[in-house]
Formats: sequence, structure tokens, C-alpha cells
Amino acid sequence: MAPSANSHPSTRALHADDPLHLVTDVAPPIHLSTTFRFPSNPEDLVPSVDPVVGILSLVLQTRLKPFPFQDEFEGKNFVYSREFAPNATRFEAILSSLLGGQAICYATGLAALHAALVLMNPRRISVGEGYHGSHEVISVISRLSGLQKLDLDCPTDSLEEGDVILLETPVNPLGTAFSIEEYAQKAHSRGAYLIVDSTFAPPGLQDPFLWGADIVMHSGSKYFGGHSDMLCGVLATKRPDWSKQLFKDRLAIGNVIGNLESWLGVRSLRTLEVRVQRASQNSGNLVSWLQCALTVPSPAPGSAEAIIQTVLQKIHHASLQDEPWLRKQMPNGFGPVFAISMLKEEYARVLPSKLAFFQHATSLGGVESLIEWRALSDSRVDRKLLRLSVGLEHWEDLKNDLLQAFKALAEQK
Repeated sequence: MAPSANSHPSTRALHADDPLHLVTDVAPPIHLSTTFRFPSNPEDLVPSVDPVVGILSLVLQTRLKPFPFQDEFEGKNFVYSREFAPNATRFEAILSSLLGGQAICYATGLAALHAALVLMNPRRISVGEGYHGSHEVISVISRLSGLQKLDLDCPTDSLEEGDVILLETPVNPLGTAFSIEEYAQKAHSRGAYLIVDSTFAPPGLQDPFLWGADIVMHSGSKYFGGHSDMLCGVLATKRPDWSKQLFKDRLAIGNVIGNLESWLGVRSLRTLEVRVQRASQNSGNLVSWLQCALTVPSPAPGSAEAIIQTVLQKIHHASLQDEPWLRKQMPNGFGPVFAISMLKEEYARVLPSKLAFFQHATSLGGVESLIEWRALSDSRVDRKLLRLSVGLEHWEDLKNDLLQAFKALAEQK
């Protein structure tokens, strides 16, 4: 049986899809089939006037429940994987429980954003710097609809009914945070909507719906996948009419998550809470250590503090912010991603090559720690900036790794 809505998220991550477990395997099997047989009994064959409506009727019977598919689903209704597939159904059932709204999954995070903008069809979108890929999606939509891009902190009266604020918090690549409630009030005062990209703060760290978000978005490739081996995007909404339309649009456009990726997602969600907690704790410890080292006055020559001050200029992370709303919005930690600004561009370019445990690669959210000279991926950022995605290694080992790399930089200057 499925857990109740009052069960702890860690329990729901393991059991929210129990009603869909129709085999005796303890581990969910991988369903790779793209097509499924119709019922063998002719009496069960009912022609559909509109295939999309036919699929949606099944979805409405099942998905729009706190725990989907408890009663009606018997494993007989699959037809074609673009519409409906066993692993994706389980993945979405777990995500719906964890996110607190109906989850719809896509092939990538950017596909999810595209779907949200197609659904809302705004005339204006207010957006900050954030992830460069989101701006590329906005550019594509603009070519088709004339969508106008406004600054995130544009005057409130620049927004009109049906417009959208896209708020990324914590924001890429810095890991600093914005008040969801503030931007929700700004949007709703004008009849506009708020999309929150909460990729950097998965469930357990932040609940955007609690603070007024209309749609919550995640690049599931990051913490939902958690092992750097799957691509995925997720939207969640509490509005049944929106979830219906998103599902219908996905059927038409075909930007679905793959069967293997869905299976990997189910596997990964089982450990989401413990992974995110550990990575966030590690990140907080590293940020605190670095910040303390930077603020030591007149450190002793050759000390760790002196070495760090020789090469490092600034640390960026939500844990360093002191706004009172932040502890309410993120009560359990501030996310595993932070950024550092080096004193010289050359330091930023060379530092990754001096590290042993931090791998130099883009992306984030995996069990392993990554570092990226962000200028390689985003031409807009300061070339002295490095983004760090902290993994599950012991934080003292990561600390020592960073310190020896800083020392190597200081010695070669």
C-alpha cells in the first residue's frame, strides 16, 4: 500500500509508487518496450474519437490523486511510451508526492522550461541572469511569439496579466538565494505567474509552493538523478487544468523522458534525502571554512589562512546571506553548490588541474564533487569565477584537496 500524505518524505521516496508495483521484484524492473498489446477481450476494445482525450481520461482517473493509480490502474492501460510508460509513471508518482503538486517529466530541464512557457504563453517574462540555457529557451520562444524579456527587478507595473516571472533560487552559478515570497507577491499583484527553478534546492531544502510559486521546475538531471548518468526535466503544478494541458502538450510534442532514464530516476529518488543532506552539510562546512579563512586579519605567513587569502577573493553561497526570510525558506540547509572568485583569471583557469577529488566538469548534483571554470560554459560570467558542486566525499578530504591546490597556485605566482 502507498504511504499516507503525512508520511515523512524519505518514506514517500521509497513507497509513493507502491500501487504501481505489479511484479514480485523488490527492485523495480526496467521496461524498455515502446508499445504494448491491446486487451485480448474484444469487449474491452473501445474506439477513441480523439487519442489524446482517450489517454487524458485515464490520466484524470489516476494521476490527479495524492498518490496516483491507487485503485483504477491494473497494468492494462499502457499503449505507447510517448503517451504513457511504466517507469515514467512510477517516477512521476514519487515526484508528485515529494514536490507537493502533479509532476510532469520531460527529456531535459530545458524541455521542461519550454513546456511551461508554451503553456503560459506570456507576453513578457521577468528573469535574472541565472542559467544561460534558460535564456536560450526564452530566445526560441521569442522568435515565435515576440516574448519580451524584462530584468528580474523590473518595476512591478511593467508586468501585466498573464506575464511570467522566472525565478531561479538558489541561482546558477553562485548558489545565492532570492525570496520566493517577495517575487510571488510581485507577480500575483499584477495577475502574473511565478515559475521557480528550484534545481539547486531539491525537496527537503526548499518548497517553492509554500511561498507562492505557481509552477516549480527542476533539471532532474541534477539531484533527482544524482549520479551524473541521466537527463531529465520536471514541472510540478497544483492546478489540475495546467497539468492536463501540460500532459496533452507533451503527447503532441513528444518531449518525453526515456524509459531507461525514468528507471534511473526511480532508483535515484530512493536516496534523494540522504544524498542532498550530506552534500549540503559538506558544502556548508567548506563555505564556512573558506569564509573564516578570508576574514582572518594578518594571518601568519605560510598558514592555511595566508595561503587562501593569497589566491581567493570571495565566496558566494546562500549560507553567507543574513536576510531573515532565508532561514524560513531554506530551514534545512542552503544547497550543495557554491562559487568562488579568484584574485586572478589565471588562478581560476589553473585551479581545477591542481585538484584530486574535485573533477573538472560541467553540471552538478551528482554523488561526486565537481568544479568548473564557468567561463568555459557561460560567456557572461566573470572569468575569475569557479562553480563547485559538492558531493558525498568526506568534507575534510575536500578541504585538504582545496588547500593543497591553493598552495600550489600561491607557490607558482
